[in-house]
Amino acid sequence: MMRVLFAHGFEGGPSGSKPAYMRDVLGWEVTAPVMSELGWDIEKQTEVLLRMIDASEYDVIVGSSMGGLAAANASSMRGDSDFRLLLIAPAFGLSESWEGLTEQELSEWKGSGTRRYRGFELDIDLEWDFMEAAEMMSWPEPRHMTTIVHGKLDDVVSIDVSRRVAEGSGLVELVEIDDGHRMKGCLPLLADLASELMSRGS
Repeated sequence: MMRVLFAHGFEGGPSGSKPAYMRDVLGWEVTAPVMSELGWDIEKQTEVLLRMIDASEYDVIVGSSMGGLAAANASSMRGDSDFRLLLIAPAFGLSESWEGLTEQELSEWKGSGTRRYRGFELDIDLEWDFMEAAEMMSWPEPRHMTTIVHGKLDDVVSIDVSRRVAEGSGLVELVEIDDGHRMKGCLPLLADLASELMSRGS
């Protein structure tokens, strides 16, 4: 049985459609932590994954959006661990794309120390260290075999960031599909993507 560590996106959760599909339809053994358990920034979310990687064994780490960026950072820090990465619309370039903020808005955030984030489901204050962590950890280099699946119609995280990562690494393969950021269209592809990823030479 496929042992999966699933990292949900910024507004996702451990019981979202992707981990539910992997568990209920594909029959995978899915571990899905609350990614904001230690905090909202990418450094703390990566730490959630590192603790789990150090405590158990997984075949694949699946990460969606910001969870995909956390998974890539975890890979870059745990090159000796044995797993593969399957990243769904990963939020590489986070510091440059976050909410499309202007220089003025970023300056105000830095000056005040906090900024209100209002999303689909979240309404929270983010500290400036969210951006400081993003600036350090927006472009990790995966150290494991990696498949990225990204939608060409994504208006939250541009597919260009995944193209850049794939072009810069011999470990990364990019699969482009006609989908937006929510990536519902990738669910039927997951079994084949994971199978192909597991069979690739190490």
